[in-house]
Amino acid sequence: MHDHLDDDKIWANSGDSHLVEPADLWRTALSPELADRMPRSEFDLERGIETIFVDGQSFERRIPKAFSLRDHEGNGLGERVGRGNDPVLRLEDLDSEGIWAELIYPSIGFWMSSIHDPELLAAGCRAINDWAIEFQAHSSRFVCTATLPLLTVETAVAELERAADLGYRAAYCSVAPPTAEDWTDPVWEPLWATLEETGLVLGYHIGTEPHDAAGFHGNYYRGPGGAILNYMETTYGGQRAVAKMIASGVFDRYPGLRVIVSEGGATWGPFVADRLDEAYRQHASAVRPTLSRLPSEYLYEHVYASFQHDRSAPAANWAMGWRNVCWGSDYPHLEGTFGHTQKTLHELFDDVDPATRRRITIETFEELFPHVPAAPGT
Repeated sequence: MHDHLDDDKIWANSGDSHLVEPADLWRTALSPELADRMPRSEFDLERGIETIFVDGQSFERRIPKAFSLRDHEGNGLGERVGRGNDPVLRLEDLDSEGIWAELIYPSIGFWMSSIHDPELLAAGCRAINDWAIEFQAHSSRFVCTATLPLLTVETAVAELERAADLGYRAAYCSVAPPTAEDWTDPVWEPLWATLEETGLVLGYHIGTEPHDAAGFHGNYYRGPGGAILNYMETTYGGQRAVAKMIASGVFDRYPGLRVIVSEGGATWGPFVADRLDEAYRQHASAVRPTLSRLPSEYLYEHVYASFQHDRSAPAANWAMGWRNVCWGSDYPHLEGTFGHTQKTLHELFDDVDPATRRRITIETFEELFPHVPAAPGT
């Protein structure tokens, strides 16, 4: 066992971290009418239930016992989350854990993909992006993601351009758009073009599909094994999103575009690449459009992924040839590695060769975000 003293510390960049929106964010930034319709949570700790309210809808989900750490107002800001929203205390936590730079997503803001009103969504995205960019300004180690209003491509492009002007280096999209037009539809061409033009990295975070009145937008399991099956199901959204981009020729038309799938593991990359190639070769008569290269080449060049605890993920790099594998901490979420980050990193990387370890912990992130300062000792 390692004592994980400073001279034994593994420093790593995180391709998956979060801010937790303060309870008064919407009321501070929006009119009362709009603020009342933005995502918020209420917790029934006795029943172990969280209820999400968004745009006149409500969704219930079970919460772990660890949520008893939430504060007396029930607003989801436990001690760790509170530290995560304070840039000074957050950096203290990161230094203690050995986490250097972070790609930072929203938290309850993910539920904005279930908003049906374009005006409400656009206003909410402006509010959350104005708040997050102020946080990012505290340290060059913070890389926050701009949230895009995807109900119309026009509002998405306008907010993306505004985000680039504000200083964002990455933009977040739900893994499925909240529209009838999927990612394969030509309607999204202006979005891909603007992402390439601005140079912002596109981030898909798993588990961000729009919800509807029936609950999860997609497969949803109840009964024995349901929790495990639902967690597994969340990983597929990111894979589907990038597969749609590859198959519809997005990277052919926009070769400067880069995408990261966060918190969805990383071993899936070579598997998806092989399946796409198999389809492209063996079913060529049905393939539209014709691509300039094999699908796997686009995935290996343009698509990145972060994992947290997956023992198989480093092998996706050193044994399967996918160079774009990145580790992620999920800080400050309760299911993340906080409090045992060094234990996790040593278990993952002590038996991995130094070049592969450096690639996954440091270099992949630096390739996406070269403006970030170098981690200690690197």
